[in-house]
Amino acid sequence: QVHLVQSEGGSVQAGGSLRLSCSISGNFDTSMCLGWFRQAPGKEREGIGGIYPDRGRTYYADSVKGRFAISQGNAKNLLYLQMNRLIPEDTALYYCAAEGGRYCTGYDRAGLYNYWGQGTQVTVSS
Repeated sequence: QVHLVQSEGGSVQAGGSLRLSCSISGNFDTSMCLGWFRQAPGKEREGIGGIYPDRGRTYYADSVKGRFAISQGNAKNLLYLQMNRLIPEDTALYYCAAEGGRYCTGYDRAGLYNYWGQGTQVTVSS
């Protein structure tokens, strides 16, 4: 069984930075995507990025491209989301997810992922 445990989120002012981590235990398929999602109140869950573990290739939604960066630890069982130049619109509950289809071609499709973290709140004030 695969378990994902996320670090705490936080509250920052606009323009600030925050890094989220996701610790993955169990044997997960490294040919399948690891992803980050977020959900703001009253909105649908949004796929913001993914990483193909075997190659380290990353993918980003336009809403975060150039500001957010996804990376992995050396052992591949740690997933990070570095968030820079945060804006109030980034306020949401953030989730990590594992085994989201092969090669991250559908990194933003929540239905493809087999395992999810518990979610963590990020609040950006203006």
